[in-house]
Amino acid sequence: MPKLVFLKNSTAVNKNVGNSETGYWSNRHHTAINFGSAILVRYLPFLKSKLMKQVLIILLTFYSIICTAQRKLPIIKASSNKAQIYIEGNTTKGWNIDPKIKLDIFTTSKLVTSKTVKFKTDIDSINFKLKPGSKKDFIVLLNGKDSSFTRIQSPEIKNNNKIKPEINDTIALFINKQNTIYVKTILNKIDTLNLNFDTGTTELNITEEVLKNKVKSNPKFYDTYYNIEIGKRNYSSRVFPTVLTGHDTDGRFGWDLFDGMIVELNYDKMLMIVHSKLPKYVIEDHSFTKLNIKYFNNLVLVESQIVQSNVGNKDWFLFDTGYQRTAMLDNDLLKDNNFPTERMEVIKKVIMHGAKGNVIPVITSNLETLKIGTYELKNVPVQVLTENKPLRGVNIHILGNEVLKRFNTILDFQKNVIYLKPNHLFDDVYAEQRKNKV
Repeated sequence: MPKLVFLKNSTAVNKNVGNSETGYWSNRHHTAINFGSAILVRYLPFLKSKLMKQVLIILLTFYSIICTAQRKLPIIKASSNKAQIYIEGNTTKGWNIDPKIKLDIFTTSKLVTSKTVKFKTDIDSINFKLKPGSKKDFIVLLNGKDSSFTRIQSPEIKNNNKIKPEINDTIALFINKQNTIYVKTILNKIDTLNLNFDTGTTELNITEEVLKNKVKSNPKFYDTYYNIEIGKRNYSSRVFPTVLTGHDTDGRFGWDLFDGMIVELNYDKMLMIVHSKLPKYVIEDHSFTKLNIKYFNNLVLVESQIVQSNVGNKDWFLFDTGYQRTAMLDNDLLKDNNFPTERMEVIKKVIMHGAKGNVIPVITSNLETLKIGTYELKNVPVQVLTENKPLRGVNIHILGNEVLKRFNTILDFQKNVIYLKPNHLFDDVYAEQRKNKV
């Protein structure tokens, strides 16, 4: 069992040393109660006075702080400053223990349900359940003397469906022949940029070339939040430099800018519409198929199925509007699930590049059937990934925009579901098939 300590003004006090639980803190607690009660009794008749209301607020705040100081926090021992954070359903994260930081905070991916979290040092660990929008505080005692106050938290729960007036922000959506979708944006009220809406990423990423030759606002990277105007609304994001982005764009922004909202991608009308409430026509139109979202390392996944020679594999796919091709299948996952890859007709072998410029050897093969929700796509030229994966150390399939553009899409980041409905592009010839006909 982890040991327990008391917090007083952000200083760790060992329960076994100095004042005990029934001594200093207990006396201070009762003193605060008596003091607060005396103030309430003495000045209750005068609370109509604005000044007295302010005094009461200050006194109650003081009392709240004293009560909070009595909270017992677990102590986790460590003899090394290196630790690991395990989150159920996500990859393991490395963690640096730094007692110099007043409160060291780790934020998980967006959580839809409670997840088990384990914080592990070289000699100790703690396990707990973390609910969506909640936090867990504890102390890491490094080398028996230095206290590192640590918090693991999940992002706040966002839901803007009660905003008045209701938001339906309509934005022109563009798509090029490489299947890159983008909108016009304004960064920091200065720089007009064409940015790819990429559900396979988060925050704002701008290419190094654009940062050097086009962007005038000179943003600082990683820690500073900047305003991004998309349509008639303003959003906030940190800025990250990147090497590559979709054709005809200056960078890309992720789904998380719209967390708590609903994003409609209408390829029939070439519109992106940001809603504060799910439109009624989505619920009433039964031609929409509905997919649950799973968040993995803060990326959006949906469940889909691949079929070859009557063998079907159902798995989670990264829903990636930033990936320009049809689908990328992870060879290790295919092997683990005994999928008959050898029966897929090989179309070609190429070298691709990831967003960070990393080399990715890829084999393009014909997949008999790709099932997404209630819809099936036949004879899809998919990429089979053999090494140097886009998500390092992760075996995962990817749905790209040459497939996703075939559906008018509703991304519901309130209920964490995606609605798909075939559009006029559903039977469009795939790029690889088009090349073979030439």
